[in-house]
Amino acid sequence: MKGRGPRIVAIGGGTGLSSLLRGLKTYTSNLSVIVTVADDGGSSGRLRDEYRILPPGDFRQCLIALADAEPLMKQLFDHRFKEGSLDGHSFGNLFIMAMADVTGNFEHALRESGKVLAVKGTIVPSTLQDVTLVASINGHSVEGESNIPKQNAPISQVFLKPDGAQVNPEAAQAILNAELVVIGPGSLYTSILPNLLVEGMVEAIKASPALKVLVCNLASQKGETEGYNVEDYLRVIRDHVGSNLFDFVLVNSNHSHTPTGGQSQVIFKSDDAIKNPEVRFIPADVVNVRIPSHHDPDKLARAIMRKIWQA
Repeated sequence: MKGRGPRIVAIGGGTGLSSLLRGLKTYTSNLSVIVTVADDGGSSGRLRDEYRILPPGDFRQCLIALADAEPLMKQLFDHRFKEGSLDGHSFGNLFIMAMADVTGNFEHALRESGKVLAVKGTIVPSTLQDVTLVASINGHSVEGESNIPKQNAPISQVFLKPDGAQVNPEAAQAILNAELVVIGPGSLYTSILPNLLVEGMVEAIKASPALKVLVCNLASQKGETEGYNVEDYLRVIRDHVGSNLFDFVLVNSNHSHTPTGGQSQVIFKSDDAIKNPEVRFIPADVVNVRIPSHHDPDKLARAIMRKIWQA
């Protein structure tokens, strides 16, 4: 991949990933984005069920985040219909679906959609297989990424169904060629782990010579991580995919802004470093003061590039 700046791979899904991309694109055009395909809610879920395509919603958010197109074009891709048979669908999701139909391939559809939006970087699925996220909650199996948080009960484990979904070769190659791999921010059980659980993903990350960074969330999520601190996030990842995956963990140092909606702040405790000697914790003010549960794109990218990449 040619362009300016370091070769960076971002892994995740949802709002957290798009916030990261908005910041990173000012530092490099050599961006590869690896996106979860476990989404089954809303417009994405309907299109996935009806047309048997990979869910387009998280990919749409990434395209918009990396777009260098006119604001009206980005607004168009994010436009959501509010009535009739298209109620709830976003134009961007329908565009990606139509492009996949025209090109005959979801990956080709992403590339061509990226050209339309003058995207800086490459966006690829973590796996090309149709997978369902399953959680073990109170001894029962709950299927579907969108259903899991609704249980409002502690999650024991998540896994992909069917077994054996293989990492997308393009995603694995991007990781192996990267200089910096950033995982998160994003929903721990429904965005981060669905990527890491794909067979071959963790192996590619460990084999890569890149610096590996986990961006910890700012706030707990109802139905997923209520009451979690930084160590809890790391413990859950260790329990699912093993240890020694990250070189750095970026944690928020600004706790003067309290998240709304009953969310609690994710706190880094001094003994977290003792429990995790294999990683270096990097504290930084990365909070969005207007939406304290979200990262500020510019602050986050600046912290990654100055405190980790250029350190």
